[in-house]
Amino acid sequence: MAFGRLERTVGEPPMSEINVTPLVDVMLVLVVIFIITAPLLASSIRLDLPKAEGTQSSEAPRFVTVVVDAQGALFLNDQPVTSAQLAEQLAATGKKNPDTEIQLRADQGVPYGKVVEVMGAAQKAGLSRIGFVAEPAKQ
Repeated sequence: MAFGRLERTVGEPPMSEINVTPLVDVMLVLVVIFIITAPLLASSIRLDLPKAEGTQSSEAPRFVTVVVDAQGALFLNDQPVTSAQLAEQLAATGKKNPDTEIQLRADQGVPYGKVVEVMGAAQKAGLSRIGFVAEPAKQ
């Protein structure tokens, strides 16, 4: 009986690089799961709140319009006012709703100091949201 040599087939060499495709697939599935479940976790407590008539939410944030014309005259909601009346009415508005926005319309020829006075009166009244209204540039 002769002993023969067993021939081995040479297998593939081991892979020295990591295959990241399955890792990316798993991560994408997890991201999709988190995207779907995140909104559900935010409102997990279910309540049946009581109904009351005095708890009506206010509509969109209100605004008042302050106009300073070329002569420096002040107008609040298209009604002429003095500086003292403007400060008084802005203070009353600030007490009712401190989130009220002021839309400030000032003529180009108005000195900057007059605009700063109006801004100061609004700030003193507790109104910090001021929008400056301008016309779009003509092209």
